[in-house]
Amino acid sequence: MPVTSNVDDRERGGAERLAADAPDGDALPINELFVSLQGEGKLAGVPSVFVRTSGCNLRCWFCDSYHTSWEPTHAWMGLDEILAEIESFDADHVVLTGGEPLIHDASATLLEELAERGYHTTVETNGTIVPDAPVDLASISPKLASSTPTPERDPTGEGEWTERHEKRRIDLDALATLVDRFDFQLKFVVTGVDDMPEIETLVADLREASNMPIYDDDVLLMPEGQTREQLDATRATVADLALEHGYRYTPRIHVDLWNDAPEK
Repeated sequence: MPVTSNVDDRERGGAERLAADAPDGDALPINELFVSLQGEGKLAGVPSVFVRTSGCNLRCWFCDSYHTSWEPTHAWMGLDEILAEIESFDADHVVLTGGEPLIHDASATLLEELAERGYHTTVETNGTIVPDAPVDLASISPKLASSTPTPERDPTGEGEWTERHEKRRIDLDALATLVDRFDFQLKFVVTGVDDMPEIETLVADLREASNMPIYDDDVLLMPEGQTREQLDATRATVADLALEHGYRYTPRIHVDLWNDAPEK
């Protein structure tokens, strides 16, 4: 699927706020912009500038950035302003994240500008949209069935996103294109043992659909949890699953260090 800034087609409950106050010119709805350590994946521990956009086309019930999806909050920033803020930090890596940053056209322009300035860029994406832009590491996090906000797990209690999320959460063509086009990691948020059959099936289907090899080392299992207490309940199980299946385990360093503090 192509990048689009037509947020109204991809989300409700916040889309109107995103569209109504959008300024003229290239700009992004920024929820957070800060420097920290990359907490997850192959580059865990690397000092990085995080650019977190607001707005998402999915609604995981356990979303760890609630105010970019369920209740989007943001300040619009022009790309020149964003770039100046990034350059004020002493870090060579930039992580574009969300929400789902690729629903915005201006994300592609930002990635092009960052490439011209020599930054290493990671894009955190749910794998449903393919950017037409340079990306050094596509951090692809396909959303499993366990992410679907069933009525009993819907943070709003309304249940309106159950069917929409379930229908959109996996786009095999988009996933295969991301794997073929960019250096990548497949990062699965794991809630427990029951997630593994779906992960195994999806990895097998993606290996069949893509032209590039997908090694077990490219598949990362990450425990679900937004706080240290929640991670304590899942990390050992997920580590054992990584050992059993030959995949890589990734910690959530930022949670271990700073718990659920914002801008960390």
